[in-house]
Amino acid sequence: MSQRVEPGSPDRLGATWDGRGVNFALFSANAEKVELCLFDARTHRERERIALPERTDDVFHGRFPDISPGQVYGYRVYGPYQPAQGHRFNHHKLLLDPYAKATAGSLIWTDAHFGYRVGSARADLTFDRRDNARAALKSVVVDDAFTWGDDRPPRVAWADTFIYEAHVKGLTMRREDVPPEWRGQFRALAAPSVVAHLKRLGVTAVELLPVHAFVDDRYLVQKTLSNYWGYNSIGFFAPDRRYGGADALSSFKSTVARLHDAGIEVILDVVYNHTAEGNQLGPTLSFRGIDNASYYWLRPDDPRYYEDFTGCGNSLNLTHPHVLQMVMDSLRYWVEQCHVDGFRFDLATTLGRGGDGFDRQASFFAAIRQDPTLSHVKLIAEPWDLGLGGYQLGNFPEGWSEWNDSFRQTLRRFWRGDEGLIGTLAGKMSGSAEIFAQHGRGPRASINHVTVHDGFTLADLVSYEGKHNEANGEDNRDGSDHDDSWNCGVEGPTDDPEIVERRRALRRCLLSCLMLAQGVPLLLAGDEVGNGQEGNNNAYCQDNVIGWIDWDGLGGEEDFSALIGALARLRQKYPQLAAQRWLEKAPPGEPHAIQWWRPDGAEMKEGDWHFEAARFLAWTVAPLEIGRPPLLLALNAGEQPIEMVLPRWHDQHPSWHLELATFESAASQGRAYGSDATFVLPPLAVVAFCGAP
Repeated sequence: MSQRVEPGSPDRLGATWDGRGVNFALFSANAEKVELCLFDARTHRERERIALPERTDDVFHGRFPDISPGQVYGYRVYGPYQPAQGHRFNHHKLLLDPYAKATAGSLIWTDAHFGYRVGSARADLTFDRRDNARAALKSVVVDDAFTWGDDRPPRVAWADTFIYEAHVKGLTMRREDVPPEWRGQFRALAAPSVVAHLKRLGVTAVELLPVHAFVDDRYLVQKTLSNYWGYNSIGFFAPDRRYGGADALSSFKSTVARLHDAGIEVILDVVYNHTAEGNQLGPTLSFRGIDNASYYWLRPDDPRYYEDFTGCGNSLNLTHPHVLQMVMDSLRYWVEQCHVDGFRFDLATTLGRGGDGFDRQASFFAAIRQDPTLSHVKLIAEPWDLGLGGYQLGNFPEGWSEWNDSFRQTLRRFWRGDEGLIGTLAGKMSGSAEIFAQHGRGPRASINHVTVHDGFTLADLVSYEGKHNEANGEDNRDGSDHDDSWNCGVEGPTDDPEIVERRRALRRCLLSCLMLAQGVPLLLAGDEVGNGQEGNNNAYCQDNVIGWIDWDGLGGEEDFSALIGALARLRQKYPQLAAQRWLEKAPPGEPHAIQWWRPDGAEMKEGDWHFEAARFLAWTVAPLEIGRPPLLLALNAGEQPIEMVLPRWHDQHPSWHLELATFESAASQGRAYGSDATFVLPPLAVVAFCGAP
């Protein structure tokens, strides 16, 4: 049956169901014609092509009264194939709608996905006429209606935020307390046992590795691997089917609602810096075939090639109004329709690039700042990319927080035993003001972490001197060579009790510093139970037991969940651990005051900071309100016990109560010590005292 078609509207891009038909609208500044291709929902066979009848301001559009949700579709876009001018139109290639809210099928790799003849002498300058529709990822019309009930965002204040970074599948595949049919799916994130675990830790937000529809790279598939982490997006509106099947969108929404019921926010790791189409030799899956010259940064002197700021072959050009519109529409969709609470932007420097490099006043940042929806959600930048001038830690606009890799490097080196770091460490533990105290930003600008998905897990950090990425099939060449790790004497697993205990002590210290530092703590899922990846520091392609969290440590000696929960409660009990203003060198009775102490109880002087062999750091943090108790924190990264004299802080607080300790004698927690009393701080230990009248 031939479809009835009406002019429709260009106002909303994508496929929009209005209850009586579907409006299709696609942007392309350089196309000559756009065909809507309709497929059988069961067999995915193409059954009809209809040219979109209207073009308004570079938007092709048409409304179809007889189409309804569930319709599988794609586009064929006609235009010049002139790679040297930046145009790569090829109507023989079925293209995914950039605004698709759901996908059908999966991408099956074949040479037909490439716009040029693979293997030809002239490479991408040739033209390939093979049809790729049978093997292409397809779009699906959806009905956005969903019964949210009284769901409300938790809106956790930054000062109270504790982030847990997790992979949807990896978090639950090996959890026996999750129903087998749920494991690895969105719904498993809200399983009662998982929620209970998050609450026990004190987590307030789950940050999910990419859930946007993504593609497994061809070279990985050929090695029977996959792009497990998902940093290879092809659809910025559709949740990936591997986490929820054909009903992934509803499953995702239900999961968000259940996590909200538990008071837990959902933050998405989003990849708007590049797409899965790669460089000039990559496939034509969507954007390249719709309008290559608009969507991507092309080299101005030779637009056949891409500006690759990302290391992934291409970079999305957010200086183009319609590309910026797509990203903004995507972000709003996930907040308004899916109720997510924030975003972590992968390689965020690319999003702020203009003709002269990174600009903290770039159009993308300005658009978010004035947006009534997005200006109120959590915004987190990975503050670098791989282009010239790509490292921009501390340079993002007000309202943004940033992954602070400087914190990670300092903490790792200090506890590894590197010397001359107490001054640098003091800066990190007090919020990294030397980096972020500008443009009106506060301590919450620093997202503190010791480990994240990219690199060693915490257990591997203290068990391996070097990476062991052989399973990735790249001869151990991939992954960082600078992890600041140490193996405590044996590379990998060991039964030596002294080494085992040393590794546990280091893990406890690193976790404690993470939670006691000013700023926002981020914990890598699995670090609380000693999860390892066999020394693999780049498990991006390991959709197996290497990449999945091993929960065997839960409830055993490797389980530090109780410690983390105690630290989270400490942050809640003593708000000065998460101050919204910078701590200052001020009289001890003043709010937001910080003082640094020597082991003998005397205040640190300038010369003390330059003692290269120092492995001890102690400081007091005044309460935010006069009359509340102060805190005394101390670290010993040395090999010998340190006799520390508890300092005189203020006449109102002549004694100190031990609130938390990372070593076995922590059973004495709660014991009171007078000012000037001597406390023996063991090697590789962290303690926290509160002042008491």
